[in-house]
Amino acid sequence: MRGTPFSRWRVRPLALALLLAAPALARAAEDPAPRLPAEPLVVDLAADGRQIGKPGGEIVTLVAKPRDIRYISTYAYTRLVGYDAHLALKPDLLLRVENEDDRVYTFTLRAGHRWSDGQPFTAEDFRYWWEDVALNKELSPSGPPEFMMAAGQLPRFEVLDPRRVRFTWERPNPRFLPELASPRDPFIYRPAHYLKRFHARHAPKPELDAAVKAQKVKGWAALHNRLDAMFEQTNPDLPTLQPWRVTNTAPAARFVFVRNPHYHRVDAQGQQLPYVDRVLMDIAAAGLFAAKANAGEADLLFRGLTMEDIPILREGERAKGYRTRLWPTARGSEIALYPNLTAADPVWRALNRDPRYRRALSLAIDRRTLNNALLFGLGTEGNDTVVESSPLFRPEYRTLNAAYDPDEASRLLDAVGLTKRNGAGIRLLPDGRELEIVVETDGESNLLTDGLTLIAEFWREVGVKLFVKPQDRTVLRNRAYAGLTVMVAAQGLDLAMPTAEMPPDELAPVHQDTYAWPKWGQYAETKGKEGEPCDIPEARALIDLNAQWMATADAGEQARIWGEMLRNRAENQWVIGTVAGALQPIVGKAGLTNLPDKAIYSWKPTAMIGIYRMDEFFWTPERKREAATREPLR
Repeated sequence: MRGTPFSRWRVRPLALALLLAAPALARAAEDPAPRLPAEPLVVDLAADGRQIGKPGGEIVTLVAKPRDIRYISTYAYTRLVGYDAHLALKPDLLLRVENEDDRVYTFTLRAGHRWSDGQPFTAEDFRYWWEDVALNKELSPSGPPEFMMAAGQLPRFEVLDPRRVRFTWERPNPRFLPELASPRDPFIYRPAHYLKRFHARHAPKPELDAAVKAQKVKGWAALHNRLDAMFEQTNPDLPTLQPWRVTNTAPAARFVFVRNPHYHRVDAQGQQLPYVDRVLMDIAAAGLFAAKANAGEADLLFRGLTMEDIPILREGERAKGYRTRLWPTARGSEIALYPNLTAADPVWRALNRDPRYRRALSLAIDRRTLNNALLFGLGTEGNDTVVESSPLFRPEYRTLNAAYDPDEASRLLDAVGLTKRNGAGIRLLPDGRELEIVVETDGESNLLTDGLTLIAEFWREVGVKLFVKPQDRTVLRNRAYAGLTVMVAAQGLDLAMPTAEMPPDELAPVHQDTYAWPKWGQYAETKGKEGEPCDIPEARALIDLNAQWMATADAGEQARIWGEMLRNRAENQWVIGTVAGALQPIVGKAGLTNLPDKAIYSWKPTAMIGIYRMDEFFWTPERKREAATREPLR
């Protein structure tokens, strides 16, 4: 992949791999199918200072609702290609990727690689997804995923032989591999041998009709979509390539995931990963996560914990035998304010579109006080931008128009024409209404709510009133899409630790779920059928730059484009950032080894803990929790 050298994940010669795999094969004498590919992925644990582990045991974690079990595919992070701990893209499930100028991608599968049920993983599984799922109007009414398009064109797909497939575009599609490595796997393959039984093209009609009737669904497409639960983890019968497979369905208080006996990774001693036999996901109220961790009821916990939980987590460490690691989060801003440039109200729309107004609101925020109050003074103050650990970071992206200067903020508000005030000192809009900004949130974060309370005090000093309106996230998004929000408070950039080879589309008005410009995003996503075209030149420049990135295979050009987009974001203050760098508590029981002491936590690109390889975690003999013995694999 652009000549990226293999480091941590090293593909070894066939004979050596087979020799190393011998102990793993011996452990599975009861399995009639060969458990490992002819060339398994041999992980180099020592390269990252990790230990070779001991097989066995289980890991208990918590989820707030049954639907959240789907995130195991994010935690486990097994991909066709994936990021390593240094954010280099490497083949994972695939043996090899050949990339010709980001236009022609040839994938080679591992000989002898099998699904969890022992059936071969072959090129047919890619063909089935592309021709029978993605291009099937009944299963995929909107067509293939958008990242499969380059310059508006779909690729030519070819099966070269049972182990090789090729995707060819006329123009470069540089986001293809990064998308395959994303936290939510797009799964551009399917277990064809299983799903064909539920597809009208392949299954005998009487059998399919009987299955539809038994499942009480409307038709074969609904049946197929229900059983094709690669991400949702709701079908225990669906074969997987992930390290663990789910064994039960809702309703349940505990979801049990067991080892995939045909997983493709081994350590340097030939022991097949994952080391741990089972992952148990217990349902618990989200508000009780910290208390349950404090009581020793979780072996590994991170999602659902916040900085506010650190004191209670610290209290139970000694008595319950766990450690709370604190990983910095890679997020553009913990609290970001999104003035809606496509608001339906014409007065607010005009105001939000004035860069002087946006800069004034930014300059009126005392970020130092926010940092001390919310992040114990450990955060980074400034704009919503990439973090310092990104090679694309520049200090001015963080600091431009982000100092605390209420006098300059007042001057800018006066310059906008907001000079009239009422008896309480609140400025008046041109139509006589109070300048009261209704800031809508999803109400899920105390840090966000507490921060807005402080920001309300800062803004009042310059004659601006703030009213917080929490609501359900789905309601909030629908209001934003309809142009009903004036301003939204949410977290900032998801992809805040990018490299130049990662797509910059989060910076451009091309997605409706960006609260700063939902109507523009609708227009881009629906190709003009809904929403409205972007009509501000500076924002239009972001769309053009994003298109330029999508059309080039040159890494240097991609870095230049990222720089222009980040500078544009800072100069125009499309989003008002506040403080970044919250610490994410990562709870791990004593004896759970290879969980890093220090790491970066994010959704993109680290997939929460995904790139740190949960399949390599193992229990040492001195573990506090006595984990279950290794069970026979079925």
